[in-house]
Amino acid sequence: MVAQIYLKRREWLARNLGQGIAVLPTAPERPRNRDSYFPYRFDSTFYYLTGFEEPEAVLVIVGGNEPQSILFCREKDLDRETWDGLRYGPDAAQMEFGFDAAWPIDLLDQKMAELICQVNSIYTPLGESPEWDSRMMGWINTLRNRSRSGLQAPSMLCDLRQLTDEMRLVKDESEIMLMRKAADISSCAHRRAMSNTWPGRMEFEVGAEIIYEFARQGAQSPAYTSIVAGGKNACILHYIENDARLRAGDLLLIDAGCEYAGYAADITRSFPVNGRFEGAGRAVYEVVLEAQIAAIEAVKPGASFNAPHEAALKILTRGLVDLGLLKGEVDTLIEAGEYRKFYMHRTSHWLGLDVHDVGEYKKGDEWRTLLPNMVLTIEPGLYIRESEDSPSEFWNIGVRIEDDVMVTPGGYDVLTAEAPKSIAEIEALMASHD
Repeated sequence: MVAQIYLKRREWLARNLGQGIAVLPTAPERPRNRDSYFPYRFDSTFYYLTGFEEPEAVLVIVGGNEPQSILFCREKDLDRETWDGLRYGPDAAQMEFGFDAAWPIDLLDQKMAELICQVNSIYTPLGESPEWDSRMMGWINTLRNRSRSGLQAPSMLCDLRQLTDEMRLVKDESEIMLMRKAADISSCAHRRAMSNTWPGRMEFEVGAEIIYEFARQGAQSPAYTSIVAGGKNACILHYIENDARLRAGDLLLIDAGCEYAGYAADITRSFPVNGRFEGAGRAVYEVVLEAQIAAIEAVKPGASFNAPHEAALKILTRGLVDLGLLKGEVDTLIEAGEYRKFYMHRTSHWLGLDVHDVGEYKKGDEWRTLLPNMVLTIEPGLYIRESEDSPSEFWNIGVRIEDDVMVTPGGYDVLTAEAPKSIAEIEALMASHD
């Protein structure tokens, strides 16, 4: 049954290749040092089309009147399997994943000269790897050099991502199920972090609680390097050192999500280290929360991708004026970009197999329209660094609130709703573990 999901995706792609052929390698293994490797993670699009998780593999999909999908993969090797784990091998991989054929990866160069002969176009991820681009051109040049024998090289080399990125943008039911699981695990991890935060702890200690919860619930890894940023560190958007001591009176910003069965979650929560929202920190948090709620409400089929950003921006800018951080009319300040001193990123990105998932945000000059089963983040924030232009009570406050939101036929579904974000919910959770 699982293989049918990938088979249908490959069939769709084959129908859209015309008389062309698609060639897609998975990600290579990456050495960590002389004799060990980073944990292996497959190429997302390769996995989307195959479900095959082993390295040293290439997918070939032939379009035209006789479409077929072919996997090149490692052969069975009992000696290597003793050291590194089991391998499918071509025969088992063909049966398990529903390929029309499967051949040893060592035959790739030989077979590709036969497969690309007489097709008019090759689709492959161009520009991702100079080594892969060079290998692809080697196959084409081999055919060109044999043109006197009647062989013809493809006349067009196309970027496969033009097709596959659009496929991946709208999720199917199997993907939504996995994304819900990733969101649930990540929400539990944020609850655990809130329950295990108090003054004097180190950022990395709270980060360890998150990683523990990911692993405890079966997530394969974090979807990205966690941000655990207390106080002024929260004003560094991609802070990953996570090595400072947490202080009473500061807010803690945590941006963390797990990867489950290849699919990412992406959650940010900001909360007081001592468990109580007070003063300037509370005021800033209330503005960001209001902006996030308004942005989520803007998610619906037919809306512009930019609609949530526009909704958040109005409330954030109005809040900055109310807090005394900006002066002027809201619309004028937005048009002039004055808010960027405190809010320098956009409100959303696509989410899926990659935490910043594939898919264009515009069609020509127009923001694209939201469709059911698209999944995007909603993550407004405010970051107030020490500055002579800002009241000192707001210095070093950074707040971001981020949820994963699926477009539904009737509006939206917040996949990460179990991660507390109202002031009352957060304070109650933290107080219950005092």
